[in-house]
Amino acid sequence: MNNSNYPPPRLVFWETTAGCNLACIHCRRITVADQLMPQDLKTDEAFKLIDEIAAFARPIFVLSGGEPLFRPDIFDIARHAADAGLIVALATNGTLIDAEVARKIKESGVARVSISFDGADAPTHDIFRGAGAFDRALLGIRHLNEVGVPFQINTTVANHNAHQMPETLALAKRLGAQALHLFLLVPVGCGVEIADEQQISAAEYERILNWMYDAEMEEGDLELKATCAPHYFRIVRQRQAQERRQGLVRQRPGSMDRQDQAGGHGHGGHRGHGNGGHPGGRHPMNAATKGCLAGTGVCFISHRGEVFPCGYLPVEAGNIRAQPFQEIWEGSPLFAELRNPDLLTGKCGLCEFKNVCGGCRARAYGMTYEYLGEEPFCTYVPRGATVSTIF
Repeated sequence: MNNSNYPPPRLVFWETTAGCNLACIHCRRITVADQLMPQDLKTDEAFKLIDEIAAFARPIFVLSGGEPLFRPDIFDIARHAADAGLIVALATNGTLIDAEVARKIKESGVARVSISFDGADAPTHDIFRGAGAFDRALLGIRHLNEVGVPFQINTTVANHNAHQMPETLALAKRLGAQALHLFLLVPVGCGVEIADEQQISAAEYERILNWMYDAEMEEGDLELKATCAPHYFRIVRQRQAQERRQGLVRQRPGSMDRQDQAGGHGHGGHRGHGNGGHPGGRHPMNAATKGCLAGTGVCFISHRGEVFPCGYLPVEAGNIRAQPFQEIWEGSPLFAELRNPDLLTGKCGLCEFKNVCGGCRARAYGMTYEYLGEEPFCTYVPRGATVSTIF
């Protein structure tokens, strides 16, 4: 099966290593090493991967982990990617960033750093990431600010911090972040082990996403984005329709109507992409397209070269050590299935919002082992569907 006419990826996440200096309780990995792994892609393999991507695409290339700063060659890799024309982002816990590391990050061409904060204060954050992690991450941000490297805050929303969303937003603004991205917990990896205790309910998801809609309406410079929460796009459509009926006119920064420019394709955000330009005039790091982008606008490459639809959906589409990346992106039967919303089952298959939402494929897989099944943490019941018993 070949989808050679399908648009190239908008985001490519590469797990640079499974090694990490922290052992976060919600990590998508079951096993995290405290050192580099022999299975990690070597430097020349990383350069080859970058060249393969750049040959047909100009995505945001996210260097993730594990902890990418574990790799002594990470700055050479970032420089190679930036020189190849990719927009390079570095996803880190922030605790290893000192003045020298911050300088190297800037010189390597990284366009933005994402720092994980899973609480608005040290006691809450450190529950997930370990004692002292909050203060060390703050110090890392200070060093980034000193050399002028833009950064965003990533927050995994779970029971321990769901009540802190306004405080987390205030923290991001106080620190000078470019954006706040909320990640809704997906029950894979270590997330499975803490799901009973930390997974918020479908109703709580709905409340937080509605809070985010209102917060985004009020924000100016700070960008807000929901990740692993595709039903936010359904909520936006519903809220906008309600406001029109009430005669209200509210315009979000960047205009959520930009999703109309992308939603018609069902894979989002590729029209006018070029070298980082996105609908609505937003920064490419925060361009909104559609709900679940797994295998459609996004993919994830493991430290061993496996290609997955996203970092939370452990179903393999291929391996770059055996097959060129473009060939996997365009020819994977798995990706072809994920790109066809008509294959969705359960209430997602019946939903009138499936082309702009699609439900979280990873969460469906994590709960039912059916990646085309219904989103288990969505309260919406489309016409013709029955109320799910999952939540």
